[in-house]
Parts: sequence; C-alpha cells; structure tokens
Amino acid sequence: MDLSEAISGRRAVRAYTDQAVDDRTIDYLINAAVQAPSAVNRQAWLFTVVRNQSVLDKISDAAKPYMMAVSARTSFADRFRPVLSDPDFQLFYHAPVLILISGTTQDDWIVEDCTLAAGNLMLAAYAAGLGTCWIGLAQNFLNTAEGKNLLGLPADCMPVAPIIVGHPKAAPAAVPRNPPAVRWVG
Repeated sequence: MDLSEAISGRRAVRAYTDQAVDDRTIDYLINAAVQAPSAVNRQAWLFTVVRNQSVLDKISDAAKPYMMAVSARTSFADRFRPVLSDPDFQLFYHAPVLILISGTTQDDWIVEDCTLAAGNLMLAAYAAGLGTCWIGLAQNFLNTAEGKNLLGLPADCMPVAPIIVGHPKAAPAAVPRNPPAVRWVG
C-alpha cells in the first residue's frame, strides 16, 4: 500500500471482531510510531499496551462519569451525554487492544511528539489491515491519578493518545471532507 492510499483510506473504526492482534503486529505498530519526529529528538514517549478487557471495562466505567462531569462545562456536553450515561456503552468499543501513547516528560512539545507517533501508528495499522480509533473520551480521565493508577503509570507520565486497535468488522464509509482553507502569502 502506498502512502497516499493509507492517508486517504484510514478511518476511525468503532466495531471490531474478537480476533486478537498478535505481539509481532503490535511491535510493528510501535516501531512505526517511534519513527515519528520528536522535538529535539527526545523521543520521550511510553507505549502502554492493554489487552485485558476487564481493565478496559474498569477504565470505561470510571471514565464515563468523570467525562460527564467535565463535559458539562463544554460545548460537547449535549453530544456525548447519551453515550456516557449508557451503562452498556464501553469507551473502547470492545477492541482487543488499547495502545496508550504517553509522554515521559511534560515539556513544551510532548503532546505534539505523542500525536505524531499516534499518526504513524494509525497509518501503519491501516496498512496492515487493522482498524484504529483515538478515544478522546478516555484521554482526560487517563491523565488523572485514578486513571494512571488503573494502568500502573508513573505519576509524572502524561497520557496523550489512547488508540484502540483491532480487526474491523467492516470498512467504515468515507466521510466527506471540506475543501481546505488555504491562504497563500508571498
């Protein structure tokens, strides 16, 4: 698969089969992630791989009320309240794997560094026939003391990109893209 095909074909996947993702594939995805650029080449990232569904269920159960409280103060409250209040909704869509990309420092560019790594990981997963989705609803909770504790993360680590990975049940349809706003200077 060429790069253009990966970029234009990758979609957020929210329905997965029960098929496991093997260690070799996870290693491949993480290796693709660490090829991303990082500020001053610090490469200050940590990859936490979670396959245990009961751990993901615990995080989901704790994150939903947290996000309900936090989102009540944002413009997204009405949009997410129905799913966050649904006891059957699992934040990770029962995907077989969560790969959480965290910063091991809280310097000025750690969010950008982890985001670049996440982009590489998601493109590599698509090229390998897998689906991914960045679970933004888990992101803030995972950066709390309780969230870090559930994953055994160091207190000074900064969770940035919770990416679920698995074999998609179906290929999501393409979504329309707005034309880019471009401003040429010079």
